[in-house]
Amino acid sequence: MRKEEKLEIVQELTEQIREYGNFYIADTADLTVVGINAIRRKFFEKEIPIRVAKNTLIRKAMEAAGIDAPEFDSVLKGSSTILFSSIANAPAKLIKELRKTGDKPILKGAYIDSALFIGDNQLDALAQLKSKEELVGDIIGLLQSPAKNVISGLQSGGNKLAGIVKTLQERG
Repeated sequence: MRKEEKLEIVQELTEQIREYGNFYIADTADLTVVGINAIRRKFFEKEIPIRVAKNTLIRKAMEAAGIDAPEFDSVLKGSSTILFSSIANAPAKLIKELRKTGDKPILKGAYIDSALFIGDNQLDALAQLKSKEELVGDIIGLLQSPAKNVISGLQSGGNKLAGIVKTLQERG
């Protein structure tokens, strides 16, 4: 591979790292062409870009994107496939689904909103992460709950409240 080609790949990877903010490094080595094509199709359907790249090029793209993660040195060995997603838990969920029918892909590591997850044993934790939309929904639900309780109490005891207000007005 020529130097120009390597620079182009690093630039593309850097742009994707910046665009998506989250990426996973997985091992898909030793899969048949049919197997890797099936995996690629599943990721494509979920709108998760997937790319096989040399570890040194991934490392350079991370550095160019401003990610200083020496912990990833242990991850960037052997065959590496990089997955990009704006939804932090989407690749983990899909990897878990794919693992029901085979032993690959194996999670080597993930970078999620500046947090590092190293090793396949982190797959369950990553799959349980909530998306920003889910977290906002939870917060809105929590904020609405007390207001709903107050409104419900006022509606159910409306006659009593009106009577109390009327009595107070008559006394005043």
